[in-house]
Amino acid sequence: MSGLGQLVAGVAHEINNPVNFIHGNLKYVATYTQDLLRLIALYQQHYPEPVDEIETCLDEIEFDFLQADLTQVVSSMSVGTGRIREIVLSLRNFSRMDENALKSVNLHEGIDSTLMILRHRLKATTDLSQVKVVRDYDDLPNVNCYPGQINQVFMNILANALDALETVEGNSVITIRTSLSGDDGVEIAIADNGPGISETVRTRIFDPFFTTKPVGKGTGMGLSISYKIIVERHGGKLTCMSSPEQGTEFSIWLPIRQANKLK
Repeated sequence: MSGLGQLVAGVAHEINNPVNFIHGNLKYVATYTQDLLRLIALYQQHYPEPVDEIETCLDEIEFDFLQADLTQVVSSMSVGTGRIREIVLSLRNFSRMDENALKSVNLHEGIDSTLMILRHRLKATTDLSQVKVVRDYDDLPNVNCYPGQINQVFMNILANALDALETVEGNSVITIRTSLSGDDGVEIAIADNGPGISETVRTRIFDPFFTTKPVGKGTGMGLSISYKIIVERHGGKLTCMSSPEQGTEFSIWLPIRQANKLK
């Protein structure tokens, strides 16, 4: 995961520079486009009868359509580069290059960057309905943690929720709630309205290599690693509440500060 984080961060950095260059220059392209169209409009106003060669060129390039569409094209390009910048930022936030250092971070940014990465799985397909994400965020303080590892936990739990929702017919919903827990902790609850799991399975979900997924679909390590990250690495709690046909909810409790680990 550390090597993957370095790779992702490096790729995100390399993409970010040229995209920012393109995005920054598009505003000038938009201005120049409007100036040129205004100039052409003035020519048409003062010289309404162009020579045959110009008339032929106007027909060949479908000038009326070009004039109407050009502004929209530039605007769409700006939206596209803006979207790439959001994705790059999410990748950089998700792959935080600080595995060996505690940081004071906004957990909501970690959740949102994880959702951005998983966005393709939230969209409707020919076989699956769109997954609705309900964010019920409280006003949380920054939390001292290893953000790359916490983001890995968010990824594991959200990916499992999406796997479970693949069997749901109708509305698929993931609800994410955050709240203060006493004076020294925060809680993040991630729930889905999937098929749920039995008590027998629920008692084993944090065991290494335990999985109910078919061969090739899961390793059985995601939740085990998540448990170690939350409980052993951060002194927190990770619990699961579920029953058949009632969905599943994972609850993460984290201390706001790591005792004796951060000045």
